[in-house]
Amino acid sequence: MNQTKTSTSDNNTKPAITGATSTTIPEWLTETINGGSFRHVDLHTGTNGWASPPGHVFPLRSTNYFTNKQKSPGGDYLLSPAGVDWLKSTTKLDNIMSRPDNRVAHAIKKSHSQNSFIVAANFEISSKEEHYHLVFYFATEEPIPSDSPLKRFIDGDDSYRNQRLKIVSQVVKGPWVVKAAAGQFGAFLVGKTVKCNYHKGSNYFEVDVDTSSSPIMSAVIRFLLGYTKSFAVDIGLVIEAQTEDELPERLIGGVRVCHMDLSSAFVVGEKALGPCGMLGSVMRT
Repeated sequence: MNQTKTSTSDNNTKPAITGATSTTIPEWLTETINGGSFRHVDLHTGTNGWASPPGHVFPLRSTNYFTNKQKSPGGDYLLSPAGVDWLKSTTKLDNIMSRPDNRVAHAIKKSHSQNSFIVAANFEISSKEEHYHLVFYFATEEPIPSDSPLKRFIDGDDSYRNQRLKIVSQVVKGPWVVKAAAGQFGAFLVGKTVKCNYHKGSNYFEVDVDTSSSPIMSAVIRFLLGYTKSFAVDIGLVIEAQTEDELPERLIGGVRVCHMDLSSAFVVGEKALGPCGMLGSVMRT
């Protein structure tokens, strides 16, 4: 399975496919990383965009966790970062990978790739009048091992999925009030905290995370939205290890959201865009 190599220099701004050189990264993947309106930026100095932090910034359950409760730095990602979308709409955008105007799905289709698979996390931030969506895309070009925690999660039922998908996060830059607020959700099982909907297609798996379904999380996010330009946050996805044979934990993927400008969201209409306009793309005609 494709893995994203991390670097101890914390400068993991370009994906690297294990067992391959940068010249063999699929063209469609380069397109989805760099073609979004929410830009791929430098890990340390970038603003209003996203980057891919090294896995070791996330503390995960170690090999002996059930004996000593110790965590260790995360290692290589299981999947490669494939892009981030920051969207705004008047209605909720569920199962976003199924849309004909989804730029990531379109790039894979256009490339005629037979082996590409996407795991997408669609964070829905809703109010009465508008809906924001922060969408992470992670990719592999090889089959996910059948005995892996990730494969069991994808093939499991919703009850199993709700017990397993975990988010780990930390504010890496920002005022103390932001770090204190965000710290309430430094590590949590997503499906036990908020309502999640899961969608499985032939070449993708998507989880839609309804942050408004938890009054506490909704209040924290509303507070954080007032500070987005002033902080950067690392967010990682992991299948929680609940038995010894699942240790150590492995990151599905991670994203650093860097000093976001809320007003930069790509506005999505009620109807799908035409063939020349892709949802979340830099160019829209």
